[in-house]
Amino acid sequence: MPTSAEQHTQQQLQQWIDREAQAEAMIPLIGRLYRENNVVTGIYGRQLVNQSATDILKAHRFARQVDETELPISETLPLVQALTELDLGASTIDIARLNAKYRSSGVSDLNSFLREELSGIVGKKGEGQAGPRDIVLYGFGRIGRLLARILVGRASSATGLRLRAIVVRKGAENDLAKRASLLRRDSVHGPFAGSIRLDEENGAIIANGTYIKVIYADDPAQVDYTQYGISDAIVVDNTGRWRDEEGLSQHLQAQGASRVLLTAPGKDDLKNVVHGVNHEDITDADQIVSAASCTTNAITPVAKLMHEAYGIDHGHVETVHSYTNDQNLIDNFHKGERRGRSAALNMVLTETGAAKAVAKALPELKGKLSGNAIRVPTPDVSMAILNLELEKETTKEELNRFLRTESLEGELHQQVDYIDSAEVVSTDFVGTRAAGIVDGLATIVNGTQAILYVWYDNEFGYSAQVLRVLEHMTASAPTKYPQVGE
Repeated sequence: MPTSAEQHTQQQLQQWIDREAQAEAMIPLIGRLYRENNVVTGIYGRQLVNQSATDILKAHRFARQVDETELPISETLPLVQALTELDLGASTIDIARLNAKYRSSGVSDLNSFLREELSGIVGKKGEGQAGPRDIVLYGFGRIGRLLARILVGRASSATGLRLRAIVVRKGAENDLAKRASLLRRDSVHGPFAGSIRLDEENGAIIANGTYIKVIYADDPAQVDYTQYGISDAIVVDNTGRWRDEEGLSQHLQAQGASRVLLTAPGKDDLKNVVHGVNHEDITDADQIVSAASCTTNAITPVAKLMHEAYGIDHGHVETVHSYTNDQNLIDNFHKGERRGRSAALNMVLTETGAAKAVAKALPELKGKLSGNAIRVPTPDVSMAILNLELEKETTKEELNRFLRTESLEGELHQQVDYIDSAEVVSTDFVGTRAAGIVDGLATIVNGTQAILYVWYDNEFGYSAQVLRVLEHMTASAPTKYPQVGE
């Protein structure tokens, strides 16, 4: 006769086996929706396409960070099964939000609810996919390779964005193999999800079926993309070598290139765009646009929410930022102040223009924010500390409730996430797609003074923002369901 402890142990194991079986049953359904209907499914920004059963269960577990309870796969499996029977059109569907909306709707019949909620795409059978648009990555460093991973991962999705080429300076005779290896393996973000092959004869990398031509060039103006079948391309400049219109306009002299997106703060009158805040300012006439900096993307959405709800009189932003390739590994000459000292051994006080750059995306905050930065010996994930003097008094509880609600239901839910855990540290945010994550437990409020701690993956989270800008520039962002912030 088994003891109660043994029964409990067996029960826990059986529950895991049951959930694992349900996750395994969900995998082919997610694949069908993706391949046959151009539907990308996810849970609060965590994509479910091409994930293992364990990854799917981890995504369900992650939902407790948002909903304060684990998302039951026993509820989402029948929901996904029902989705496969609706002949849906191209879209992105958050099954966690959809499930929550169904549970609160009072509707008893799941099929009836889904037909009403997804009425715009029911019966469309994959229709609505944007026409293909060629993307070229000029530079293949940290951001370039992450953008490549994201674009390859979405090659079959509704966006229509096609990574056609990367442009680099040749560094060695085995340059192609080294570039492929850096795409395949990453010390921070882990291995590439899929297979990578080389076409050495034609100088290309084939990643999950995406054929990426590797072009060697020192001068962007002399590249002829049309000889590789590339036309009307958006060139994403990841080098940071040019940041003004004059320098970046060299890309437009290349045959086959039509627009440029800079993944660094733009100088002078270039539009610095933070998706979710001022991306609607981009017009068809804008041939060159900047996606601002990772820190500006982390700060601005939160600042926008705070200013609209409470009014910001003034404030200071201190950034605790992971080291970057701009710093020296060990002490050596560097033209920048303090950046010549070892990045792996020191906290390095340095300047940041991110606080002032907020005003380029959010003009109402011009002159209201100051900023500084401390580089620290971690390879990724940073934190912005916003010390704000507000025009209205509030409390910690009220402010956190507001920010959490906005992260779930507001227009900036893709940009601003919220977490309320006493155990999270920086590595827990590697790979997050939000521009910034508010740490609710760290919030400090004293009347009109509010201090917010905002985590951000300065590599992957920023890359996700860059992709959103690309989707907007090409009018290729798939319709998202359920629709929030309306």
